[in-house]
Amino acid sequence: MSTIHSKNAEIFNKDRAKTTWHDQTFWALREKHDNMAEQLPEWEELRSHASDIKRHTITHLADYLEKFSANLESRGVIVHWAADASEFNETVLDILKSHNVSKMVKSKSMLTEECEMNPYLEKHGIDVVETDLGERILQLLHQKPSHIVVPASHLKREEVGKIFEQKGISKEIGNYDPVYLTRCARYSLRKEFMDAGAGMTGCNFGVADTGDIVVCTNEGNADMSTSMPKLHIVAMGIEKLVPDYDSLAVFHRLLCRCGTGQPTTAFTSHFRQARPGAEMHVVLVDNGRSNIIADKEHWQTLKCIRCGACMNTCPVYRRSGGYSYTYFIPGPIGVNLGMLHDPQKHSENVSACSLCLSSDNVCPAEVAPGSQIYLWRQRLESLGKANKMKKIMSLGMSVLFNNPPLYNTALKFAPLANIVPDSITNIGHLNPWGVGHSNPEFAKKSFRSLWREGLK
Repeated sequence: MSTIHSKNAEIFNKDRAKTTWHDQTFWALREKHDNMAEQLPEWEELRSHASDIKRHTITHLADYLEKFSANLESRGVIVHWAADASEFNETVLDILKSHNVSKMVKSKSMLTEECEMNPYLEKHGIDVVETDLGERILQLLHQKPSHIVVPASHLKREEVGKIFEQKGISKEIGNYDPVYLTRCARYSLRKEFMDAGAGMTGCNFGVADTGDIVVCTNEGNADMSTSMPKLHIVAMGIEKLVPDYDSLAVFHRLLCRCGTGQPTTAFTSHFRQARPGAEMHVVLVDNGRSNIIADKEHWQTLKCIRCGACMNTCPVYRRSGGYSYTYFIPGPIGVNLGMLHDPQKHSENVSACSLCLSSDNVCPAEVAPGSQIYLWRQRLESLGKANKMKKIMSLGMSVLFNNPPLYNTALKFAPLANIVPDSITNIGHLNPWGVGHSNPEFAKKSFRSLWREGLK
């Protein structure tokens, strides 16, 4: 019954000290979330309101997209529509080539990760430079994000310092002070900003009423990416829309409090049009989102605002790391998004959930990712991905529980299992559950027997 996730998690857990550190790091973010929530008496009302806004926007998405694009175009912004990842990548490449751009700086965007834009552009001769510090570190290490908000959080500062030394970014060998390393990264990126012919940002929210592109960062790199190059490209999933400023205010209060436990991000930037002498393009990407709207069981996944709160609270993610999952977004929301993207490829991720539903309780838009995973488990049989051993076990349990005499007999002899050594029952490849677990001890008398004795 071992899955790809469980095998990867086993590798991650070999370094027990780092696993514990990883667990504590994200639990600290969860505690900060709780502290922020306790300071707002209207917290649950905000979550409910956010959910209602997203439900309304998604069910009227065509109207809001038309209004949003019209507002952008009225101010000279060039709007593009991409049906899938391939069309998105081709569109961005065409824009860059038409402006003779050979280097593009970009702020963090999970959409570009989804579409695998960086390797596509690099293959066509475009130098893409990540400017978010965490993303830049991962780019230098040739790694993918392990978290959607704090992408390099699985790395120790010593690991960062060593790659900076190798790349000539850090000059003081052995100095792994975070402040020093951050200053080195800033100096290194400054030249990239000055040399770049284009800048790309993602989009946290798009305001339909005004045509605003809203980008929330803690480093100001999005502003640098758009204020120095003359060409600004926005990568935006169509589900990022909100109707108006009043709606935006609700999500702005929730986003950072849920993600990192801050009242707000250090920078919240609104882009409506290109600055004088510059050009602005917005690429609106579907890539399966329209199909998700049509899924009656899982359309709520589109309400996600990518805050990362579900990952921070998830005991499985905290103890297995982001690279244990097969989809590029890990954690509870990643399990759901992966299944919506390709259920045949990512079905084993659904076992990476304890169904504690902690993620349901912290999600700011009430996506209920844990409950969504439960629904996916019910569909594994129809997808041809149900585990054969679990099916046999379930059939056996069904026979046992539906046959009272057999059940009572099994209870009577169950204590005999107590004398069986763990070395026999906990054979890893035959009983993966036994790894890290001790056998439960059966009571000499069942509750049923004790109940009957009490009635006498």
